[in-house]
Amino acid sequence: MVGVGERVILVLAAALCLGAPSVAQAQDMEPRAYANAPVGLNFLVAGYLYTRGGVAFDNLPVTNPQLTTSSALLAYARVLGLWGKSAKFSLIVPYGDLSGTAQFAGQPMSRDITGFSDPVFKLAVNFYGAPALSLKDYARYRQDLIIGASLRVSAPIGQYDRTKAVNLGTNRWSFKPEVGISKALGRWTLEATAAATLYTDNNDYFNGNSRAQDPLYSLEGHAIYSFTRGIWGSLDATYYNGGRTTLNGTLNGDLQQNWRFGGTLAFPVSVQNSIKLYASSGVSARTGNNFDLAGIAWQYRWGGGL
Repeated sequence: MVGVGERVILVLAAALCLGAPSVAQAQDMEPRAYANAPVGLNFLVAGYLYTRGGVAFDNLPVTNPQLTTSSALLAYARVLGLWGKSAKFSLIVPYGDLSGTAQFAGQPMSRDITGFSDPVFKLAVNFYGAPALSLKDYARYRQDLIIGASLRVSAPIGQYDRTKAVNLGTNRWSFKPEVGISKALGRWTLEATAAATLYTDNNDYFNGNSRAQDPLYSLEGHAIYSFTRGIWGSLDATYYNGGRTTLNGTLNGDLQQNWRFGGTLAFPVSVQNSIKLYASSGVSARTGNNFDLAGIAWQYRWGGGL
């Protein structure tokens, strides 16, 4: 039989899973985004992310993209108590390399750059089923139904060259409000989220052009299974629709209607350390921007009485 202290350690090992932003931030899949954790707990995450194929860059339109990215990710998160409910604030900073080929206006082009992508800030608040708890009280907590919401903001301070059609940064803000629900059923946890990513205009796109983009709507689902010793795995899926762009007032035929499937595996190494492996692939894409993604992340926890 697992004691209270050991149970806290095992649950903390799987308490938080930060999404790893790539150049396709609207397509991230993030299991356990609304999982409860003790107030005051801090997380430091370092990881590596690789993508290959028709990567869906926010700063396109280009066609036939065959691009690869290798990104180092550094993130910080803290569990908060807001209005008596648990909340999480996180900051993610990606730095990486992009290389490959694509076509712009029918002409072939190549790109090979290294630099920072746009950083991401996120605040998630649980409104039901996840009270703000100390580490001692958290030992008696059992998840049932959690309902929460979040706002994710991407700031336009990544690498950007106005003379290039493909960049690591986007030169515009994006805002992603989301609502989520998580239901525990024994060792299984089922999750679903609905979100819309909103974009400001890029008025200095590729030699001074003006580019706007419609909202990109997404639905996401996860089936998570908790093994022994704090190990958990997840089957992940997302569908996104919209995001049609306008260039200098002319509407483009680039409506997105895409499906992605993937998986996540997380396991503890010690009380304060854990590792997460994740991968996903596009299985259906209206605009030809399917790509493969794989990553690994190390997570260190401290504070909150741990």
